[in-house]
Amino acid sequence: MYNLHAHTFLSDGELLPSEVAVRYLDKGYAVIAITDHADYSNIRQVAGSAVEFCRRWPKNAGIKVLPGVELTHVPIQQFKPLAALARKAGVKIIIAHGESPVEPVVQGTNHAALLADIDILAHPGLISDRDTRLAARRKIFLEITSRRGHNQTNAHVVKQARKFGAKLILNHDSHAPQDIITPQQLLKVGKDSGLKQAELDKIYRETEEFLTKKERR
Repeated sequence: MYNLHAHTFLSDGELLPSEVAVRYLDKGYAVIAITDHADYSNIRQVAGSAVEFCRRWPKNAGIKVLPGVELTHVPIQQFKPLAALARKAGVKIIIAHGESPVEPVVQGTNHAALLADIDILAHPGLISDRDTRLAARRKIFLEITSRRGHNQTNAHVVKQARKFGAKLILNHDSHAPQDIITPQQLLKVGKDSGLKQAELDKIYRETEEFLTKKERR
């Protein structure tokens, strides 16, 4: 099982990266990504810290930890250059903070993010047909999230992904210990969003294929 959206105290999370990793291991996860919030004020520090931590994380620890960032509330013209900075720093997983219904996200964020070198559009809210098509064409994952508030539009995201053939991913968006749920609970989030078992199997198969490609780079 995988979760590619987790925060630490490098941004607004409560735990050290090592604490996050150990808690996910205890819940039964095989791979996670540390994806703290970033903009121009901190991307070099956050990306550098994540890469250094993951480079030193023991290979025999029982869980693989990948370095990532979440580009959050950035001006829409900054997604491309910030994503490029993150890649240059060695980041494996780039998330863009999408147009969640519970935060004042700038209109057009989903579209601008999908044009950048990102891997996952997090909690994309009431994503439009145009942007869902773009996500499908660029093979960018749309997130189904367990995070309270952001998860209000999960069912809409599922319907849009089905309609246009976009890829989905299940994530926690964890910030605190209580956000780290079991793999079975995360699967239930998917089912509660309207996903059938065959679709969930496909999501995890595509996630595993994606991670295999990332590890080769």
